[in-house]
Amino acid sequence: MSDWTALGESFASKGYIASPELTMALHIALTLGRPLLLEGAAGVGKTEVARTLAAVKDTRLIRLQCYEGLDAAHAIYEWNYQRQLLSIRAAAEGGETGRAVEDRIFSEEFLLQRPLLEAIRQETPPVLLIDEIDRADEEFEAYLLEVLSDFQITVPELGTITARSIPHVILTSNGTRDLSDALRRRCIYAHVDYPTREAELAILAARCPQVEERLAHQIVGFVQALRKEDLEKKPGVAEMLDFAAALAGLGLADLTADPVVLQASLATLLKTEADRAAIASEVAQRLAGTAS
Repeated sequence: MSDWTALGESFASKGYIASPELTMALHIALTLGRPLLLEGAAGVGKTEVARTLAAVKDTRLIRLQCYEGLDAAHAIYEWNYQRQLLSIRAAAEGGETGRAVEDRIFSEEFLLQRPLLEAIRQETPPVLLIDEIDRADEEFEAYLLEVLSDFQITVPELGTITARSIPHVILTSNGTRDLSDALRRRCIYAHVDYPTREAELAILAARCPQVEERLAHQIVGFVQALRKEDLEKKPGVAEMLDFAAALAGLGLADLTADPVVLQASLATLLKTEADRAAIASEVAQRLAGTAS
């Protein structure tokens, strides 16, 4: 058995059914020590890859959630200004001034580690998830490239901090903007799509074993048909699992048995008012009737 196949089986044992293409890309990234860039629509399970990898490796997951305006202070480190001010006041009251005070307030004691710095200071390689990198601006993306190239960070007051271990880096992107060629060249790439029917059934069986087989087939068929409708936000795998858990909790054994319950349960799948209006009761019943 090749290592990449074993990796896929390890993921499956944790409830994540990865495609052969994704498994191979992840295996290559781990072997080469390169970041893995996962691109795809929201809800296809990109973030879950990092969570599952951390579980498989039995290591920490450190997450940097990207957003517009993200800067180095929030991603790498910043100083605890409130504690520094208190320390300065206390020193002044005690008659202490000058270099000794400055050296103390710009020491490890007052340093707040953010995800990037925290990741490279772990003794055991963590999984570093840089989530939705496409939401950050190009300036931050360029800075991130520098960090990922040599895994060291310079803090002017403390000097250069070199990685104790090299983290397993996973970046995700929903495709809201084009990423730079430089970042793409640095990474191993995989596109993550919604799972096939067989894969989604396997995910449901692993995550919600209490759902009977017949209902499981109906749920997956219904959700996959729902994704083909003209929706603002197509339901992802997590929403499918919520839907299945809700139906199982309500004691429903057949998706077509109770239209009122089915319509109410769509709260787990449809997350905008427009989508709820688009899938009226008759539409939901039609999709449920063809799901099997």
